[in-house]
Amino acid sequence: MSPRVVTDDDAGRAEAIAVLRAGGIVALPTDTVYGIAVSQATPGGIERLFHVKQRPPERAIALLLADAAQAAALGELAPAAAALAAALWPGPLTLVLPVRPGAAPPGSLASSVGAGAGAAEGTGTETEAGAGTVGVRVPDHASPRALAAALGPLPTTSANRSGRPDALDAATVVEELGEGVDLVLDGGRTAGSRPSTVVDMTTDPPSVLRVGVIAESTIRAILEAAART
Repeated sequence: MSPRVVTDDDAGRAEAIAVLRAGGIVALPTDTVYGIAVSQATPGGIERLFHVKQRPPERAIALLLADAAQAAALGELAPAAAALAAALWPGPLTLVLPVRPGAAPPGSLASSVGAGAGAAEGTGTETEAGAGTVGVRVPDHASPRALAAALGPLPTTSANRSGRPDALDAATVVEELGEGVDLVLDGGRTAGSRPSTVVDMTTDPPSVLRVGVIAESTIRAILEAAART
């Protein structure tokens, strides 16, 4: 049975929020490719994302956010991280932050040990770094930000089966994932499959784990300017 496909507008997003609150999986457009998301409040929901993708949970997935305030509530946003967020969010930048004391993201959101440049898929929402970290991103797309504003930080991974090309439109999501998804928000074709740039803010100096849309030189320039202030 194919998932329900609705237009990515206010009505569609309201329906998506209801599906997520009920424990379902929603596919949605981002500023890179289509992703699939689940509410953090859904027991076993993140594991279901990996099941739909037909891959073991070897890498933690990160969170799409409504704004930088949600990042600060989950991770420690030191001055260097805050400078990158101010300059490049909303946008294709994933920051790996130390988990804030008292914050308790689900265990499968905590990154595995061992940095790797190829860890993330097209949405920029999978990452590797040290234990006790969380990857976060504020995408330059209204749909995931609206859902995250309503539900809180949104665990999201790319809407494709493991090893397959990223989905750039709703039809491809349906073809790839079928009944594994409960609802698809159709926002037309996304911008492309280049992933977000991933920066590990737990090291000194910060390290670029993967270069994506944003050049490493841009990251370095912002960090150097922040260090001079």
